[in-house]
Amino acid sequence: MRKVILQEFVTLEGFAAGPKGSVDFVPSATKDDHSFGREQLALMNEVDAILLGRVTYQMFSGYWPNTKGEEKAFGDKMSATPRIVFSRTLDRAPWGTWPECKIVRTDPAEEVKALKRLPGKNIVIWGSISVAQHLMKAGLIDECRIVLCPVVLGDGRPLFANKVPLDFSLSSAKTMDRGGVYLTYVQPSHWSAAGASEKNHATVT
Repeated sequence: MRKVILQEFVTLEGFAAGPKGSVDFVPSATKDDHSFGREQLALMNEVDAILLGRVTYQMFSGYWPNTKGEEKAFGDKMSATPRIVFSRTLDRAPWGTWPECKIVRTDPAEEVKALKRLPGKNIVIWGSISVAQHLMKAGLIDECRIVLCPVVLGDGRPLFANKVPLDFSLSSAKTMDRGGVYLTYVQPSHWSAAGASEKNHATVT
């Protein structure tokens, strides 16, 4: 079955957004980080569907369809990948000159359950804290890729705020060029025999 991969940027305190929902700490912690760029391109090769909440969609759609330079390869891969936006207020979800996103107004958990039953590659969700927390509560996140940024904000919105127990095992930890750490956690029930072996030897690079 396809996996749902959640990728989130968090501060050292575990905040996925700062005061008033600001995510300004993300570009400041990852800009021109080539190691992170390689991870992102590798991730895009693993997935064939992208899930977004309304707020994250509105941020992404104003940037990624029009990227140039070193970011263009990733921006084009994202733009060519089918995108689903969970929103009850949007009528359309354009994406520059690329095909529009599909809007889903029903329960994200039900949509994701249906997607996981379909053949295909894995599914990624970026940002979209409310949707991510809803899917975590429903037990639908198979893998978390946490980008731990070397930032302390003092206040903000925590990623893990549902008070729902989660049981993840560390798969890998990679240091990035700008001082962040890229952490991959998986649900133990999804470990293959090979994966279980890797779990006991999580790499730090």
